[in-house]
Amino acid sequence: MTATYTFDVFCTLDGFGSYVSGGDWGGYWSKEGPELVARRSEVLEDDQRMILGANTFRQFAQLIGPSASRLEDLDPVNARMRSMPTTVVSTTLEGPLDWPDPTLVSGDAVDVVARLKAESAVPLRSHGSLSMNRALMAAGLVDRLQVTIFPVISGQTGDDPIFAGAADFDLELLESRTFDGRTQELIYRPTLH
Repeated sequence: MTATYTFDVFCTLDGFGSYVSGGDWGGYWSKEGPELVARRSEVLEDDQRMILGANTFRQFAQLIGPSASRLEDLDPVNARMRSMPTTVVSTTLEGPLDWPDPTLVSGDAVDVVARLKAESAVPLRSHGSLSMNRALMAAGLVDRLQVTIFPVISGQTGDDPIFAGAADFDLELLESRTFDGRTQELIYRPTLH
């Protein structure tokens, strides 16, 4: 059986995955609420393997890695993300990685993830890792695209447009939810157009 691969990403209404470091938004664009935090905890609760590209791993290691913070100091969502078994796909990083349960794999992400999907006994999830996941979508390896849209427009401070340079896709809506009366979660099945 093939493991399910979910590309999980946060963005603004205008499609940015982050904001320029000089922006004053704060984490979750300062729009997290109890329903969203509960949902994120639920999403990460089951056994699964996190798949990250090198740039996202570097960001995670800086923000929530073992040398950045004690596990008990993190919120439950970030603590769970840090404790998940994690495969880092990179041609630039060298081990050992400062992470609780890392596997560093050098090579093309399409080949690595195709192999992991065939071999993994648990679902695979990637948070962020935009360029890697655009390539995986184009290769037909993303089963679910989980987009959490925060109620902000960051036209001046937006950085990392999520789908800039991506192929064209048809999206079949599988699920949709609203959290805290303002944040949308949309889960799609992407198909190359």
